[in-house]
Amino acid sequence: MRILGLDYGTKTVGVAVSDLLGWTAQGLETIKIDEENGEFGLTRLSEILKNEEVEKIVVGLPKNMNGTIGPRGEACQRYAEMLKESFELPVVLWDERLTTIAAERMLIEADVSRKKRRKVIDKMAAVMILQGFLDSLR
Repeated sequence: MRILGLDYGTKTVGVAVSDLLGWTAQGLETIKIDEENGEFGLTRLSEILKNEEVEKIVVGLPKNMNGTIGPRGEACQRYAEMLKESFELPVVLWDERLTTIAAERMLIEADVSRKKRRKVIDKMAAVMILQGFLDSLR
């Protein structure tokens, strides 16, 4: 069973997928979206879900450090609900506090240029979200 991990933002969605055994997460791509104009990348996600034979979706939920949910978290909850209705798959919200920061640190340590980091940061965050979820299953 493959699981899809998503890092949802206002302009992009980072996408990661698990291996068939559900042990590791690999980054797939970053989908450009336009939250303000109602373009959520659902067509591309549909293609990925079909090609990768995904059975579950994990969406990062950005909580505040005190555990409360702010405006971005609420947007992620709405996005998760939209995915559930659109694709009729189980959707799990996963606490993603600090994943983008951790992903950026990893890329800096790997000496990835600032320009390249901007292109892959959301995909890396999706990998970290999904890997955290997969690790919790064991």
